[in-house]
Amino acid sequence: MYIGYSYYYVLLPAILLTLYAQSKVKNTFNRYSSVRSRSGVTGAEAAQRLLHAAGIYDVRIEGVRGSLTDHYDPTSKVLRLSESVYGSTSLAAIGVAAHETGHAVQHARGYAPLKLRSMLVPATNIGSRLAMPIIFAGALLGGSSSNGLIQLGIMLFSLTVVFSLVTLPVEFNASSRAVDMLGECGVLDYEEIGPVEKVLNAAALTYVAAAASAIASLLRLLLIFGRRND
Repeated sequence: MYIGYSYYYVLLPAILLTLYAQSKVKNTFNRYSSVRSRSGVTGAEAAQRLLHAAGIYDVRIEGVRGSLTDHYDPTSKVLRLSESVYGSTSLAAIGVAAHETGHAVQHARGYAPLKLRSMLVPATNIGSRLAMPIIFAGALLGGSSSNGLIQLGIMLFSLTVVFSLVTLPVEFNASSRAVDMLGECGVLDYEEIGPVEKVLNAAALTYVAAAASAIASLLRLLLIFGRRND
């Protein structure tokens, strides 16, 4: 019974935070998707202006299907904006486009946390695929060799936690750059910056929730198998 309650204490706050973050970003984005910018520029146009203002001319801007599928690809130097952002003149769209542009600027400036995150991607992908199968294999096998497999699986899973934590400064910095650039380049009026900050803060909360969930999952594994070893 104690172990069961421990799971709830670890997982429940992370679950609640994740649900709140998802609701917050959806509601905030929808709210400011209906508010048009006074300048009338689209998300793609805003991104182009910010890139040029930063002295970056070798990054392409492309549309991508889906909603909130926006991302910057550093390997091909392509900034991909979703259908709800690329051609929209809303404050929400411009904020998202500016955030992704912030990642392109980070890449161009050699921002250290972004470099570290990029280095962690291959190992994290492998760890996320292999961790649970290895842990389950160790649990099923039993015997003295099982502990080694379980510990290996937990170590692989911990890469997800490290990646989530490294992601936080990358995302917060991109949002900070976005707000500064939008003001400096005159893409938005001063009164429009506040709503954009709300959109970006809501989006940032999803990364905090992801990190909390990863930490909670790791603690859950440690509770299960630590108690099992005892």
